[in-house]
Formats: sequence, structure tokens, C-alpha cells
Amino acid sequence: MARKSDKRPPQLKIAADLRAKIMSGELEPGEKLPSTAELAEAYSAAPATAHNATKLLQGEGFVYGQAGKGVFVRDRRPFAVRSAAYFDPAEQGVVYKLLKVAEVQAPKDVAAALGEARTVLRYRLMLRDDEPVEVSWSYYPLSLVAGSALTRPGRIHGGAPAVLAQLGYPEREFTDHLSVRPPTTEEAETLELPEGIPVFRQFRVIYSDADRPIEASILIKGGHLYEVMYRQVIQPDRE
Repeated sequence: MARKSDKRPPQLKIAADLRAKIMSGELEPGEKLPSTAELAEAYSAAPATAHNATKLLQGEGFVYGQAGKGVFVRDRRPFAVRSAAYFDPAEQGVVYKLLKVAEVQAPKDVAAALGEARTVLRYRLMLRDDEPVEVSWSYYPLSLVAGSALTRPGRIHGGAPAVLAQLGYPEREFTDHLSVRPPTTEEAETLELPEGIPVFRQFRVIYSDADRPIEASILIKGGHLYEVMYRQVIQPDRE
């Protein structure tokens, strides 16, 4: 089967190659990028094209320029997030901003996952070093959480897991469906995404005892800022 050629503009291909080297550590924090002329020669491109590639990376926050000195790799590795149902923001150096709490009709995929359409929505923005990195919509079955702290604005000590446990629905496991796509206008503006950056979408369903779904969340992250880390304990083979 013949391979399809990469028809992206040259500056996007150069930026993609440099981005991959930065993310892998081949180009280290503080390291100076080759000059525009050197990049143009290395990639058989026009100097203006090489310049545009580094400008793209500057817009994404991977590199920064110093007048008269060149362009350098920023110490900004992807924000690694452990695949846990909940993490304490204080432990990660991040802050949640609650944007909306309301009783809503759930989207079709959420309603199907929860088994009911009337839900309580908690809409949040997560920031790291004052930069937006994730926007999330978390839905809870109204039949479970009516009258609880989840229906009211304001921060909750221990988060949603604590409230659900108090209601008799402790979190036991969750599933993630992961995908990458272009952002909606709302997502691009809320996350202040540079042009052309895709988003990483997690559709997460959390279950309590007897596989009862108790939360469904849509988490949207900038594709240039995040990596999700999974750890699985491998059970030894049983004879």
C-alpha cells in the first residue's frame, strides 16, 4: 500500500519536527535552536519558511527569542497527568476555577453513559501558573445528587468524590475514551489556544458499586500542553 505524502505547508513540517525533538528531550531546555539559515539548509527550505516555523513554536510556548542572541528551548515539558479519577489540585500546583453550576439536560453521549438525562453540571477551568490548560464539563445524575453540595456553587472540600461517597456512592473505577480533534470556538477561546493546535478529549465515566455510573465528564486539554500517564499493575501468570 502506497504511503500518502505529507502535504502540509513546509513551516508546519519543520515546526512538527522541532516540536517532537523538544518533547523527547533531544533539544533540551535552554538549548539554542539552529539559526534561521541553518534550519533552512537542514530542511531544504527558504529562510522565511524556517523563520515562520520558529514563530509557530514561540506562539505555542515551546521556545522563546532573545534579541541578538537567537531562539532558545523553553523549560516547558508537557504537563503529565496521572490517569486518576480525581487529583488534589494542591498536589499538582494547579487551580480550578468554577465557571458554572446548573441543572441541565445532558448531551446524548452523557445521558447514555449515566442512564438518565437530567443532570447537574459543574463546568470548570483548570489553570497552571495562571495559564488555562483544561476545561471540563462534569455531569452527575440528578436522582443521586439532588440537594447535595454538588448542586451549589463554590468549592467542595475533597471534591466530588467526597460528596458522592457521603451519598453512598464511592468511586470504584472509571473508563476513559481518548481522542484528538480540532477545538470548538469556545474551547479555543477558553484555553487561549494558538492557531492550528488540536485538543485532547477525554470522555470519562466513573462507576460506583454494582457498576452504577455516578459521573460522566468531558475533559478538553490543549494538545501541546498535556500528556496522560497510565500505570497498570501486571499480574503474574497463574499456573
